[in-house]
Amino acid sequence: MVEKVPMTAAGHLKLEAELKHLKHDARPAVIKAIEEARAHGDLSENAEYHAAKEQQGMIEGRIQEIEDKISRAEVIDPADLNGDKVVFASTVTIADEDDKEFTYQIVGVDEVDVSKGKISLSSPLGHAMIGRRVGDEVEVKTPQGETYYEIVKIDFI
Repeated sequence: MVEKVPMTAAGHLKLEAELKHLKHDARPAVIKAIEEARAHGDLSENAEYHAAKEQQGMIEGRIQEIEDKISRAEVIDPADLNGDKVVFASTVTIADEDDKEFTYQIVGVDEVDVSKGKISLSSPLGHAMIGRRVGDEVEVKTPQGETYYEIVKIDFI
């Protein structure tokens, strides 16, 4: 069975845009760089050639990775969700032990942007909140020790 890759619609669009950029801009540019470096002669001591070939490998690898994720994507729209439990794509407000509140949306690994309040499903905090309800306390193990948060609010926006 193929394992689905959960992502929001915004995350799916972001991956498609990156794939388009890699295929239409980055790939042709690196091919041109390889051709130019090849024209300089001896390839055994041609640093530009080796750097361009390495970059080509990274681009091709990322293209394959994105195509795989898109083919297995399970696009989840938070507006289609409801309930009283934290699930993928929900936006959760939590309070720490000092009653300081933080709001995060639980997203896929390619969508993470902590500065915009988007944390990964597989992050310690994201993982700890899944399946919990308002009023539940979650424990998160960090390098500094254990931290506790209370789930204050769950939104599907």
